Amino acid sequence: MGAFSKFKDIFKREDEGFEGEMGEDYVELAGPMERGTKAKVIVRPFVIEDFTDIKPVLDSLREGVTIALVNIRPLKERDIVELKRAVSKLKKTCDAINGDIAGFGEDWIVVTPPFAQIYKTGQTEEIRETSTASGAMQQGE
Repeated sequence: MGAFSKFKDIFKREDEGFEGEMGEDYVELAGPMERGTKAKVIVRPFVIEDFTDIKPVLDSLREGVTIALVNIRPLKERDIVELKRAVSKLKKTCDAINGDIAGFGEDWIVVTPPFAQIYKTGQTEEIRETSTASGAMQQGE
C-alpha cells in the first residue's frame, strides 16, 4: 500500500467519524450573490446638470432602498439659483421620508433612506435651510 493510500484511509476514517458525530445537521454556506439577485440596499451615484435631473434621485429615494451620492458640480458651475432649488427639493424629500442628508466637500451630497444615518464630521456638513428672504441654502454645523 502506497503513502497516498495510507493518507486517504486516514482522512476517510476522520470524515466518517465527523459525520457520525454531527449527523445530517449542517449549514451550507452560499456563494457570492449572482448578478440576477436583487440587493437589499443600492448605493447609486447621480450627476445633476439641470434641475430636471433631480427627478430620478427623488424617485430612487422614495423607493426606500437607495443611498444617493449626488454630484452637484455641473449644476453649481452653471446656475447657482437652480442648484439651491435642487438642494432644497432634496432636503424636503429627505425630511418627508425621514432620511438623512449631508454635503461632502463642495461637490457631493449624500442622501439616505430612514434606515441609514450619516456620520457627520468636519468633512461632512449638515444641509439646512435658512430663513433668509432669498431662500438660500446654507451649509455648516
